[in-house]
Amino acid sequence: MDDSSPFASPAQPTATRPLLGQTILVVEDSRYACDAIRLMCLHSGARIRRADCLKSARRHLQLYRPSVILVDIGLPDGSGDELIAELSQATPRIGAILGMSGDDHAQDTALRAGADGFLAKPLKSLSYFQQLILNSLPEDRRPNSLHAVRDEVICPDPMAYQDDMAHIAEVLTEPNDRRTMDYAAQFLRGVAEHAEDAVLADAAQKLAESHASSTPVTALTAQVAGIVQTRLQQREAI
Repeated sequence: MDDSSPFASPAQPTATRPLLGQTILVVEDSRYACDAIRLMCLHSGARIRRADCLKSARRHLQLYRPSVILVDIGLPDGSGDELIAELSQATPRIGAILGMSGDDHAQDTALRAGADGFLAKPLKSLSYFQQLILNSLPEDRRPNSLHAVRDEVICPDPMAYQDDMAHIAEVLTEPNDRRTMDYAAQFLRGVAEHAEDAVLADAAQKLAESHASSTPVTALTAQVAGIVQTRLQQREAI
């Protein structure tokens, strides 16, 4: 199925809903980040589908072709630039392929892989989200005389943050090999910064730095796991 089929009658975008008619596949493992994107799509008129890993994304893409795809660079089963590289060479090509990450160095990685643009996380600004997508669409599929609407700060559901804490708590119970620790540290830092959880973001950053320098991380891992468990215990309060 092609969500951008020429036989369909796509809704026409408007000044207040500039992404009307677009279908966006979001490849993102964080439920908190994905909820922010869901709200932005809702405000913008776009339809959204979600995949939480590379395997799930490829399964989605076997069934339909979205008009826009947003790919997080840090995913549990590999790097998003792998998928970006595949899609940038595919025919027919998805209209707009964008990378996403909270890592300052990930933009170059995504663009080298063939991305049309890059979304810096945390994603909170509605106008930033809309404008980047509009600018990345091919000219023949870009709405004429439309631009981002007035800016608005998007606040995801706090329960989605709790879901992310439950996910990473499970990951931290797995064997602490290099790949698992790299993934856990980058995931936690990104989600915590998005949620403005400075304590957890700082602990995740220290864990990442220690692991990168091959310093023993047993104590830091236990500290991070403890903070995650504290956040999970706040579920009822939220």
